[in-house]
Amino acid sequence: MTQFDKRNISMMMDFYEMTMANGYFESGGEHSRVAFDVFYRRNPDGGGFAIFAGLEQVIEYVENMHFTAEDIEYFRTQNLFSDAFLNYLANFKFHGDIYAFPEGTIMYPNEPFMTVIADLIDAQLIETAILTQVNHQALIATKARRIVRSAEGRFVSDFGARRAHNMDAAIYGARAAFIGGVNGTATVSAGQLFNIPINGTMAHSWVMYFKDEFEAFKRYAEVYPKSTTLLVDTYDVIHSGVPNAIRVAKEILEPAGNRLKGVRIDSGDLAYLSKRVRQMLNDAGLEDCKIVVSNSLDEFTITSLLNQGAEIDSFGVGERLITARSEPVFGAVYKIVAVGNGTEFVPRIKVSENVEKITNPGLKNVYRIYDEQGHAVADMIALMDEKIDLTQPFRYIDPVKPWKQRAFANCTARKLLKLYVKDGKRIETLPTLQEIRDYVKYQLDKEIWQEEQRFENPHRHYLDMTPNYYEMKMNLLYKTRSQMNG
Repeated sequence: MTQFDKRNISMMMDFYEMTMANGYFESGGEHSRVAFDVFYRRNPDGGGFAIFAGLEQVIEYVENMHFTAEDIEYFRTQNLFSDAFLNYLANFKFHGDIYAFPEGTIMYPNEPFMTVIADLIDAQLIETAILTQVNHQALIATKARRIVRSAEGRFVSDFGARRAHNMDAAIYGARAAFIGGVNGTATVSAGQLFNIPINGTMAHSWVMYFKDEFEAFKRYAEVYPKSTTLLVDTYDVIHSGVPNAIRVAKEILEPAGNRLKGVRIDSGDLAYLSKRVRQMLNDAGLEDCKIVVSNSLDEFTITSLLNQGAEIDSFGVGERLITARSEPVFGAVYKIVAVGNGTEFVPRIKVSENVEKITNPGLKNVYRIYDEQGHAVADMIALMDEKIDLTQPFRYIDPVKPWKQRAFANCTARKLLKLYVKDGKRIETLPTLQEIRDYVKYQLDKEIWQEEQRFENPHRHYLDMTPNYYEMKMNLLYKTRSQMNG
């Protein structure tokens, strides 16, 4: 049995979660109800939005959370935990509730895209697992969307597995990239698990194995006559690779009624080479032959290539997608926002000298506000039980400029947080991966302003508050500051 066979991902936690859980247990607080929000503070790459991804894996995690006898024995060897607490863990199941945005929702800083309401220990033990999933997949989905946007409708495939941080990062990164809009992946396990189209061409080693380049191309075409895409940069793109590819097209493929599907360039000046290659292929009557490029691509290099007039039909994007190299940390956090007191929840607020780190307290809902044309003009935080009536002008507070009198008029609202897990069990049928991907595209095509989708200086999406919620937050903030000052 290998480590992969026997690992229990319920153990994927920070150790302090165990020390906190044990402390709560020994203090008699294991059944106290609490609420935690998951949110982030800044869009990656200076962008205008992020994409929520990873919900399905979070739900799978909490549904299957348990500790084996081997896990309990490992904790026992730490010499920190009581037998009573370890016996409690041996029978542990998650029994909390999880509210979340639908997976694939376009989201913005400082709004809770997930809320956990559970007994204190339940809520504490799942912190790291939740953050691991959503920080990774939201980051990659958001990066993928930027890359897809830069490609302007051209085919984009994830080629990143070999540069991912590990096997799980490659597999779930491919899932997130598909949500973000890439057309396929080279990672076979991701294709098998998530029904993502898989694709790939040939390796330099294939070309180098045979006695010469033409022989390598010829053999490949004979094996794959219906899907021949040839890697033309092993020796010399212009003077060897493309001429040999054209020769194979004319001597091997076309006599059998087949066409050369594509050529791939993996090095060199891709803008210059693609234009030269396109002309060579066209001159040979291969106008339908696609040009595929790879080699350290991202949204910035792709934009530059297309601005230079590059003749490229398809992009294979690897390391800079699967690692989100330009900004490899998403930064979602998990903060307590309320503590149960009988049948009520008492709001809690984290206060900081850094204004951006002051949390939004209490149980709440998030609404997306739409104008008459269906554009999302803002998001709005409201108290959990607050009624939102937009049939008449609705006053709201911009927390950045609270002194201004503003109201939504002729608008509609959609509640974003939805109950997915009740008492530890899912109560909603989750969408397919293709449906999640389509939902992302619909929002960006129909609802989200194009100005928010710019790479440079995107428009800021407003996060407003109802007057009732804003008043509650300010009162709690003033009360907390007063207590701190004696």
